[in-house]
Amino acid sequence: MITKEQVLPFIYLAFAEDVRDGDHSSLACIPQEKIGRAHLLVKDKGIIAGIQLAKWIFESIDPKLKVNDLLKDGNAVKKGDIVFTVEGSSISILTAERLVLNCMQRMSAIATKTKEYVALVKGTNTTILDTRKTTPGIRILEKWAVRIGGGANHRFGLYDMIMLKDNHIDYAGGITKAIEKTRSYLKEKNLDLKIEVEARDLKEVREIILMGGIDRIMLDNFTPTETIIAVQLINGAFETESSGGITDKTIRSYAECGVDFISVGALTHSVYNMDLSLKAF
Repeated sequence: MITKEQVLPFIYLAFAEDVRDGDHSSLACIPQEKIGRAHLLVKDKGIIAGIQLAKWIFESIDPKLKVNDLLKDGNAVKKGDIVFTVEGSSISILTAERLVLNCMQRMSAIATKTKEYVALVKGTNTTILDTRKTTPGIRILEKWAVRIGGGANHRFGLYDMIMLKDNHIDYAGGITKAIEKTRSYLKEKNLDLKIEVEARDLKEVREIILMGGIDRIMLDNFTPTETIIAVQLINGAFETESSGGITDKTIRSYAECGVDFISVGALTHSVYNMDLSLKAF
C-alpha cells in the first residue's frame, strides 16, 4: 500500500517546479476569498487511477479543500463520467489542477494498459509484472498504477533485489562466477535479497539449474517453443519469468507455456495519457 509519506516528496518537488513564488495567473484575477467547485471529467475510456493521489495533492496545496470521490481507483470509466468533485478556494483548486491532471492522466493510462494485459492471460497462472523502464522521479506513481490495473510490481529499484542480467554475467566472467560472487556478497553484507538470473538460451538455463542457489530464472527473448522446453527443464525448482519483446499479440502464447511471470516494459514506457479535464461548475 502506498502511503502519503511516500509520495509527499514528489508532491513538494512538483509544486516547487510549477508554482515557485505563486500562481500569478490566478492571483492576478481571482479574489482571495472566492470559493469555487470543480469536477474531474472523463473524456476517454479505460481504468481510472490516481484518485487517492489527487486527494493528497489538493490537501498539500490547501488542507481546507474538500474532495468528494464518486469513483474509486481501479474503476472502469467512460467518456462523460465524473470521478470526483472538489470545493474550496478557487485559487487553490487552480494551482493544484495541472499536477492532478498530469498524474491522473498518466496513471490511468498505465492502469488501463495493465488491465488489458492482465485480461489477455486470464485463466493461466501467470502474473503480469512491470519493469524499471519508468520515468525518473515518478516511478512510485507508475508502479502504483500498475497495481491498480491488476498487475504486480517487479523490483522497485537496484537495492531491493539482485538481478543478474547479460552484462553482469559477462563482466563477472560467466553465469557460474556471477552466482558464486553474488552469494558470497550477500553473505558478507548480511543481506537477504532474492536473486534472479537472466538466461539467453537453453544452454544458460541448464547452467543456472546446475549452479542453483537462486530464486528466479528470466527467459529473455525466448520463443514460445524455447520457453516450453525451459519451463520443463526448470520443473518448478525456480520461479520463471518471460521477458523481452512480448506484445499484446504474443503474451497469451507465453503465459500458456506455464511461466510464473511475464514482465512488460510497455506498461510504463509506451502509454498515451487518458484524456481528463478539471472543470468548474
